[in-house]
Amino acid sequence: MNFIRNRLLGYGVDEALVDTLSFVILVGVIILLCIVANLISKHLIIRFITHIVRKNDIKWGNILLERKVLRRLSHFVPALIIYYFASTFPTYQKAIETLALTYIMIVAFSVINRLLSVFNDIYQTYEIAKTKPIKGYVQVAKIVVVIVGAVLVIANLMGESPVILLSGIGALSAVFMLIFKDSLLGLVAGVQLSATEMVRMGDWIEMPKYGANGDIIDISLNTVMVRNFDKTVTMIPSYALISDSFINWRGMQESGGRRIKRALYIDMSSITFCTEEMIEHFKQIHYLSNYIVEREREIEEYNSKNKIDRNNVVNGRALTNVGVFRAYILQYMQHHPRIHQEMTLMVRQLAPGEHGLPIEIYAFVDDTKWTVYETVQADIFDHLFAIAPEFGLRVFQNPTGSDLKALGNGV
Repeated sequence: MNFIRNRLLGYGVDEALVDTLSFVILVGVIILLCIVANLISKHLIIRFITHIVRKNDIKWGNILLERKVLRRLSHFVPALIIYYFASTFPTYQKAIETLALTYIMIVAFSVINRLLSVFNDIYQTYEIAKTKPIKGYVQVAKIVVVIVGAVLVIANLMGESPVILLSGIGALSAVFMLIFKDSLLGLVAGVQLSATEMVRMGDWIEMPKYGANGDIIDISLNTVMVRNFDKTVTMIPSYALISDSFINWRGMQESGGRRIKRALYIDMSSITFCTEEMIEHFKQIHYLSNYIVEREREIEEYNSKNKIDRNNVVNGRALTNVGVFRAYILQYMQHHPRIHQEMTLMVRQLAPGEHGLPIEIYAFVDDTKWTVYETVQADIFDHLFAIAPEFGLRVFQNPTGSDLKALGNGV
């Protein structure tokens, strides 16, 4: 300031205007220095660093650039210049230093928050992130940084010790617990979910209460984000996964097999004992030839041993068309290339009802992909519906309009 004042006096400037002009010139010089320093840091240094990172494809460096950490750091430069020149304005020195230091603190805490985001992004690149997500913990750390930063900034502006403000916050703990209730519940739930591995990124979960049925795409402090199969997104509170029940299909996906559990209903009026013609016809079916021969021998031995009169079909043992059909289905499934043979495979009868006799298939497709599973299941039942008449069986369905019309024409 004195240097500028002396120079102005040397140029013959009116002494009444010297102080004002000196002040304006010094402020202008400081502003110019700040602008130049900011331009140098952003357009030279940061561009140079960006070029090096891009050229060498430094993964962590790319994340730092995407989060604009370096750009945020460049804001320190003008603040430090202002803080350094504060002593040239003795009257306003205290206020200028306080404001400059406040700005520096705000930038510092902003940089810390961005570095926490960078840490989370780097962690996401590792395989462990799928089973041990830390986004919730990072969010808690950000909240702590914001609270501590706010306390320090306010203390700096007031010129008081931060300890005094922190002691006051203790009295407001109940208010903070109310404000951050969901965050605290989410934090506790996040710890439990992570420790027990109840859910992971990419898990398929089903939670009808919240309309969720799809893959987990994000686990944060307060919510778990699920992308449903219709491409909508459902947000579930983290603590709801602890307090409520839900289905996690991870076990199915990891097993390598997806279950088929479906029945076809046989019209019970079409069930009958097999005639000689039917048995001869069944022997020509590839999957049944050995079965029919073996069963005929077994039945013949039983009936002969027990001297059973077969003139009445009620006596003794005999093959039925539905029994042979069930055996065919089992053989067909055992030879199917897309059925997992190491998992449970059975064909069973369920209790008959008003829709006929259910023949249920319980098996596992060897691929967990939805489209593959549905295709294999459809192919199996297409085949079974088509060949049921070959066994003298009718698949049950309620009468349709065409059935009633045909009946009316017959009358």
